[in-house]
Amino acid sequence: MKKFIPKFIFQIYHYLLSLIGAFIYGFPSKKLVVIGVTGTNGKSTVVHLITEILEKSGHKVASLSSIRFKIIDKEEKNMLKMTMPGRFKLQRFLSRALKAGCEYAVIEVTSEGIKQFRHKFIDFNGAVFTNLTPEHIEAHRGFENYKKAKGKLFLALEKSPKKNKFAVLNADDLNCAYFSQIFSGQKYFYGLKNSQAEFSPEKIGLKLDHLLGEFNLYNGLAAYCAGIALGIQENKILEILRKAKGIPGRLELVIGEPFKVFVDYAHTPDGLEKVYQTLSSLSPELRIPNLICVLGSAGGGRDKWKRPKMGKIAAEYCKNIVLTNEDPYDENPLSILDEIEGGFSEIQNPNFKFQKILNRREAINKALSLAKKDDIVIITGKGCEPWMCVEEGKKIPWDDREVVRREFKKIKISNGK
Repeated sequence: MKKFIPKFIFQIYHYLLSLIGAFIYGFPSKKLVVIGVTGTNGKSTVVHLITEILEKSGHKVASLSSIRFKIIDKEEKNMLKMTMPGRFKLQRFLSRALKAGCEYAVIEVTSEGIKQFRHKFIDFNGAVFTNLTPEHIEAHRGFENYKKAKGKLFLALEKSPKKNKFAVLNADDLNCAYFSQIFSGQKYFYGLKNSQAEFSPEKIGLKLDHLLGEFNLYNGLAAYCAGIALGIQENKILEILRKAKGIPGRLELVIGEPFKVFVDYAHTPDGLEKVYQTLSSLSPELRIPNLICVLGSAGGGRDKWKRPKMGKIAAEYCKNIVLTNEDPYDENPLSILDEIEGGFSEIQNPNFKFQKILNRREAINKALSLAKKDDIVIITGKGCEPWMCVEEGKKIPWDDREVVRREFKKIKISNGK
């Protein structure tokens, strides 16, 4: 149908669905303090941390992310294979939150969701920008369109009738100025490198003992700023963040001995490199890399440009690479792996080994069997996603973490340990 129906017809359709959904559920956002979190990476973690800050400060909170739907103490997995639900589901969620007595709603806002007007008829009080790197480029027909889609959250914030509105912005990101100029209200700039950043780890004394990686410092700073904007005491925020633990599937340690096994959602070149950098820093005394990685790339014709880039990054950081299936949808899985492999040719004097194992379970088993003491196995792309999407719209129940535990147990039994 999309080939024959003009684009503006679909836009009208999506817009009307948003309006009808909000009308049916009584425009619930008008009576909630709504914070939207957008960017390429870190959104789910920032949603989680803001929610924790508010909850542990005594407030009733609802939150919605790629991982979970949570209303006060009732929590359910996001099983939609969709970060930002459709218009009716989203408005219904906000309505349920309001009826449960929530004061706040923290929502992960995606470019695809914005493209389909899912953010419309939500009155935002605040917007948080994490970072921007290329993603969904083919769907948006270019990086600039992708950026503009993200910017519409800040435009919605600017037009929102709410009082005391605020924006939290990553001053280290090259696109910060673009988002800043859209919104004219109170702004909070955070960063690690930009001297103009009002909030940095040094300035506020932020340490995240339980969260690995520089990227989590950024996530912590973003959540800190949101907490300040919402009137939470500085010392209280710092205390909560210092005790904060990671969220499922985000650099989650699944096996600790005799080697470490991590599962992470990283699905962009930038996110992947940051994960590899963080894990490499755990063993700085080693002169050769000790990373064994399981790597794939989403199919369905999406973001094919990133496949060789991710292959190149893996070849730079890992000593063993196992290429495998991720979410091929209707695309040929082997073709996807071939495109990832194409990035290996960019590495001079290669010092890594690789193999292709299409079956993801077998690939994980192989990576575990290759690992020795002090090695780190990192499995990326799916995190704690509950499905693997294959041809003809089929979904296979899945969880990388559970597969790791089962395959590790098999290896231990076969080795007589």
